[in-house]
Amino acid sequence: MDSTESGGASSRAARGGREARRKERAHKGGGVHRPYITRNIPTYDILSEDNLVRIEAAADRILAETGIEFRDDPVALDHWRRAGAKVDGVLVKFEPGMLREILKTAPPEFTQHARNPANSVRIGGRNVVFAPSYGSPFVMDLDKGRRFGTIEDFQNFIKLAQSSPWFHHSGGTICEPTDIAVNKRHLDMVYSHITLSDRPFLGSVTAEERSEDSIEMSRILFGADFVDQNCVIMGNVNVNSPLVWDGTMTKSLRTYARANQASVIVPFILGGAMGPVTSAGAIAQSLAETMAGCALTQLERKGAPVIFGNFLSSMSLRSGSPTFGTPEPAVGSMVIGQLCRRLNLPLRCSGNFTTSKLPDAQAMTEGTMSMLAAIHCGANFILHSAGFLDGLLSMSYEKFMLDADLCGALHTYLDGVKIDDNQLAVDAFAEVGPGNHFFGCSHTMANYETAFWDSETADNEPFEKWEAAGSVDTATRANKLWKERLANYEKPPLDEGIDEALRDYMDRKKAEAPDMWY
Repeated sequence: MDSTESGGASSRAARGGREARRKERAHKGGGVHRPYITRNIPTYDILSEDNLVRIEAAADRILAETGIEFRDDPVALDHWRRAGAKVDGVLVKFEPGMLREILKTAPPEFTQHARNPANSVRIGGRNVVFAPSYGSPFVMDLDKGRRFGTIEDFQNFIKLAQSSPWFHHSGGTICEPTDIAVNKRHLDMVYSHITLSDRPFLGSVTAEERSEDSIEMSRILFGADFVDQNCVIMGNVNVNSPLVWDGTMTKSLRTYARANQASVIVPFILGGAMGPVTSAGAIAQSLAETMAGCALTQLERKGAPVIFGNFLSSMSLRSGSPTFGTPEPAVGSMVIGQLCRRLNLPLRCSGNFTTSKLPDAQAMTEGTMSMLAAIHCGANFILHSAGFLDGLLSMSYEKFMLDADLCGALHTYLDGVKIDDNQLAVDAFAEVGPGNHFFGCSHTMANYETAFWDSETADNEPFEKWEAAGSVDTATRANKLWKERLANYEKPPLDEGIDEALRDYMDRKKAEAPDMWY
């Protein structure tokens, strides 16, 4: 057998082995699971020191001259008075440097513990954590179209995330389970995260008592003493931009901080509506609003973990419609990353954003632009990593699977290039020699199973073979994949006593009040 025949046989064997591995992964939801990523590529810093200082000075002027309102939370106002801020009614103004000084007690890095210790995540530093999208009232798929989310949909997305090696976190309100009363659905959501996943998760923030319930259920799971000393649950709280913190959010963030649990502090600035149309102005506003929220956690409890969050977005100034996945917020995220690192805080920034109504080319173009912004700006906790469609109004089953595939590719991207004797492959050149191919050489055979990332949704076959198989598009392949993944889902074991205690707590809390549907 000459070298061409040998290479052809080796190539066929490699393709056959790759296909078998792909089928095995589709059955098990496979790949090599890591609890989180440690980045081996640098962040992308785009602004000079002088320009960063100018943005910080603009934020300081906003804080000192315009101020931020803290509504419906007298305790928060008392915290600011004691800290030395100027409080006039609900308006609070801050001297330059005050918030940065308060933030020095916040940890630059922390662990969020999972009930399976192997799945605990490290947030901050060079670490990257992917979590599903958050907050959509609707769900959609190719079979049933767009509809209100239910608890079954909510649980399905937890199962899909748990079954994928490319996520590190179970997320939070992946979609709204609208078939459960508003004042009680948080109990079912937290219970679903605890029982259907063994990864970290987010709790409720829509009312102070719901935040307390979320934390109490975590105490049942982990033990009260452990929770007091360790982060096991987080809350994602939003500023009411521009320059308003409402009591619902500040009471929730204080509840999490008081229990030594992390809050993710996120302004949502829609340029031209909730902030200026210029990127620099929106960034300065975001810095001011986020620093104030992060600092409030430290006034509630020094040393409580907190994540500096950001959500820049643009809008169509002709129609007033929000736009997502556009270049201005993407490049703005790079600057947010630089500013956050100067504060020495963990960062949540950008995600897989799109306004497309289908899992189509627009969705993946916009989503990839904004997801790469999250990667390059240095985000540590990336919420909205998968499923985001329709301007966050809808969670898509097919988009979830396509985004999971992108997250898999980003694992390899963030790994960078490893340099060792095997990777340099000098001996392979000696074996192959000039003018020959590497298909059948010993180096290829030793490395082919792990050399390249394999997509679970892409079709890389020749056109004729793809056509003969039915000319199936990517969204249809993703539709098939999520159904296979749910069919093969395996629930992680949970101690029966803990499960019973959680259900007893839920039953008791639900019996205390009538259902509220709005």
